[in-house]
Amino acid sequence: MNALARKQRFSFPDLPEWFEGFPSRLALPGMSDLYAMRMETYAEGGRYVLRAELPGIDVEDLDLTVEEGVLTIRAERTEHDVDKERSEIRYGTLMRSVPLPAGADENDMEASYAEGMLTVSVGMHKEASEAKHITVRKRSM
Repeated sequence: MNALARKQRFSFPDLPEWFEGFPSRLALPGMSDLYAMRMETYAEGGRYVLRAELPGIDVEDLDLTVEEGVLTIRAERTEHDVDKERSEIRYGTLMRSVPLPAGADENDMEASYAEGMLTVSVGMHKEASEAKHITVRKRSM
């Protein structure tokens, strides 16, 4: 027996996927690309190492803070006062906060910047606290 098949002429893409790619559909960089500070982290020689791409930043325009186990990197890229035909460079403040791993020693941190790469090294000297079991008691009403 022949079954009738309906031919689909047009299908809508999955809307969340379509909106994620919306800026690139207009040949513009995606919003995450405009404001992203790309990073990588790894362990090396008993230290936690974080590297961040920050091209075109002067070392004087970098500010690193650590508070309650969170490293915050702020960088300021100032715009050159020239008449531009086109600019795709992001100017202003870039900021990113990254939680440090358990056992990171906030008092043993080093940072260096060369060729557009910021490298932060954190000692892992502190003993990571072990998980503790908490007994839950039934409360009478």
